[in-house]
Amino acid sequence: MADQSSKSAETRRDWLLRKRREALKGGGESRIEAQHAKGKLTARERLDYLLDKGSFEEIGAFVKHRSTDFGLDKNHPLGDGVVTGYGTINGRLVYVFSQDFTVFGGSLSETHAEKICKIMDLAMKNGAPVIGLNDSGGARIQEGVVSLGGYADIFYRNTLASGVVPQISAIMGPCAGGAVYSPAITDFIMMVEDTSYMFVTGPNVVKTVTNEEVSSEDLGGASVHSSKSGVAHFTAPNEIALMDNLRSLLSYLPQNCEEHAEMLTYDLNDEVRAELAGIVPENPNQPYDIRQVVDGIVDPDSFFEVHSAFAENIVVGFARLAGRSIGIVANQPAFLAGVLDVKSSQKGARFVRFCDAFNIPLLVLEDVPGFLPGTDQEWNAIITNGAKLLYAFSEATVPRVTVITRKAYGGAYDVMNSKHIGADMNFAWPSAEIAVMGAKGAAEIIFRREIQSAEDPEAALKEHEHEYATIFANPYRAAERGFVDEVILPEETRIKLIKAFKMLENKVDHLPKKKHGNIPL
Repeated sequence: MADQSSKSAETRRDWLLRKRREALKGGGESRIEAQHAKGKLTARERLDYLLDKGSFEEIGAFVKHRSTDFGLDKNHPLGDGVVTGYGTINGRLVYVFSQDFTVFGGSLSETHAEKICKIMDLAMKNGAPVIGLNDSGGARIQEGVVSLGGYADIFYRNTLASGVVPQISAIMGPCAGGAVYSPAITDFIMMVEDTSYMFVTGPNVVKTVTNEEVSSEDLGGASVHSSKSGVAHFTAPNEIALMDNLRSLLSYLPQNCEEHAEMLTYDLNDEVRAELAGIVPENPNQPYDIRQVVDGIVDPDSFFEVHSAFAENIVVGFARLAGRSIGIVANQPAFLAGVLDVKSSQKGARFVRFCDAFNIPLLVLEDVPGFLPGTDQEWNAIITNGAKLLYAFSEATVPRVTVITRKAYGGAYDVMNSKHIGADMNFAWPSAEIAVMGAKGAAEIIFRREIQSAEDPEAALKEHEHEYATIFANPYRAAERGFVDEVILPEETRIKLIKAFKMLENKVDHLPKKKHGNIPL
């Protein structure tokens, strides 16, 4: 009634302009100031910074919730707590939603969910990424099951869009209860340190059920999820840095599964990288940082690491090679000697499947002594988790190239993109050791009786260890069988890879016809 009476005192044009200003202002000046006091931007400020200037087009600015229970009939803010629409990032179309914590705590209602679903439907129809800026206390409890149904509608669309268009979730504040499962289905999750958190049940519920006392930060903060759980792929010290990282991430990705990532202009010069020759130590037990190898191979300053603080025994991320976007999976000898374990297998498999879904070629840098032994690993299903990485590589149809820098032992040799599971090109450095196990362990098994009966068992062990290493701990036995295509000098690696990926750029490979496989989840 108030709207009707005020409308009669205004011209229709003035009334429409006033309603538009109300929709754009969102939660009101006092609530915006409160948001800033917490070191956070407003929902609209985030979009203004993330998107190209002047590109944002809003959809659903005048939407209101339909609830009448618990006093909601007296409060109908325009937009209902989420700003949705589309715009561009570096000239590329993206669909976005930004939840507004100043409106009902950003809680999700039926209409709030409908707005998000609408832009997700548009994204799938038009083949463009979806970016969600999450800042919500969860379901709007005043709406009951209707709000829960809204979450399910979003989850369903997340699942349908998976592998069709890139989906990125930026956690800008609280993300609790059912709200966490939409980001979990998306491709990448980014979190802001100290101001964002994710958990299924909050500290109060945890204390009631388990008697544990824990803060929101310790339960589900950015540090926890980036290093312990692996839920978050990226963290940033503030919202501005997060959105800068988001823009950088998008630059490596295509718009959808039918396209390829943008190929930057690059003129070939002298691509020999002498610094690669001295990275791998002569002592096979001495560690080194695989990131040095990555930096020596890819275009300068182009490596964009994913999940850097989680499962550090494997390094994954995007880079450019002569302007081409590629995905890198590399064992890290500087952490746990580069072994594969439960977490690194999960991390690697997830990244490989993303790259395969979006036509991003894969480069594997291999230095792996095997799988991590122990009861902890066996009881936490290293068998099925290790199989995830094996499965991911085996079903990938994008160009796949492997470089063995040093160790390639046991079943881990097979798993790390070996020729046997469909790799297109496999190179090895002269320092490569390709065998069932290390020379010492092999000698102890093969020559056990000879060593035990020798006058000097220690000297006999060293002699047989050298014998085994001479025969097997090199790349030439594998090259003789064609399992390695070429043994190359480290300094030639970059040019060899540039040529290999150029040769493979029109690769076509089809899996057997089926509904879908059954990955060992």
